[in-house]
Amino acid sequence: MKRVGLIGFGAIGRSIARLWGTLPPDSFLLTGVCARSWHPSEAKPALPPSTALCTDADQLLALQPDYVIEAASHKVIEAHGSKILRSGCSMYLLSVGCLAEEELRTSLIAAAKEGGSQILVPAGALAGFDGLLALAGDGLRSVKYTSRKPCEAWRGTAASDAYDLDGLTQATVIFSGSAGEAARRYPKNANLAAAVALAGLGFERTVVELIADPEAHGNSGSVEAISRSSTLNLSVSSRASSNPKTSANVGPSVISALRNGAASLRFV
Repeated sequence: MKRVGLIGFGAIGRSIARLWGTLPPDSFLLTGVCARSWHPSEAKPALPPSTALCTDADQLLALQPDYVIEAASHKVIEAHGSKILRSGCSMYLLSVGCLAEEELRTSLIAAAKEGGSQILVPAGALAGFDGLLALAGDGLRSVKYTSRKPCEAWRGTAASDAYDLDGLTQATVIFSGSAGEAARRYPKNANLAAAVALAGLGFERTVVELIADPEAHGNSGSVEAISRSSTLNLSVSSRASSNPKTSANVGPSVISALRNGAASLRFV
C-alpha cells in the first residue's frame, strides 16, 4: 500500500478527501493532510479516520509518504517543493504555473533527480495531454490554449485592475500572450496554460487567451494544436467548485491519476 500526503485543504483538497474511498481497496493510504487554516474539529470529520492532521510540510514528511499531492499554492512549492522531492517522495503538482519560473523549475527537477522521485502533473480540468505529447514528437508547429470563465472567477487577479468585471456585458479577452506570461500574471487561473506549455511547445511559443464571460455558467478550456501530420482540437467544460477559479473536475482527475498509476492495465 502506498502512503500519500496532501498539502492544501481548500476546494481541491476537500474534493480529493471526499473521493478517497473510491480508490481500490488496499492501494493507497491517506497518511496525512496539511490543513493549517482549518481547526481540527472541522477538518477531521472530512478525512479518513487514520489520517493525521499536520500543520507543516515537515510533519507530513515525518509520516514517510511515498507521494505528496500539492493542492495549495505556488508559495508552498517554492518553500517546500525541493525538500519534498529530495526526500525521495514524488509529488503530484497542481500549481503547475509555478514551473513557468525557470529557476524554480530547474531546482525542482534537480531535486527530483537527486531524490529519485518524480514531478507528476495530473490532467486537472483539461484532457488530451496524451495527444499533445504525441504531436510534440511529430513536428509540433503551433499550440493555442483558451480558458473561458465567469467574471467572478477573475476577481482578485490582474483583470480586476484593467476591467470592470461587474460591468462586462459580453465575453471579453482579458489576456492574450504567451503561456509563460499568463502563468506569471494569473497564477491561480492559468495552471493549465502551464501544463499545456510543458507538454507541447514550451512557455514562450504556446499562445494563451483568457476570457471573462458574464454568460458562462462554468469553466471551460480548449486546445488547438497542429503538427506536421496531425491536428488536435479539444474542449472540456466543467462547473466551478466552491472556488470559482477552480473547476470541479480537478479533484477527480487526481484520484484518477492515482488509480491509473496503481492499475495492472493503465493508460500512458
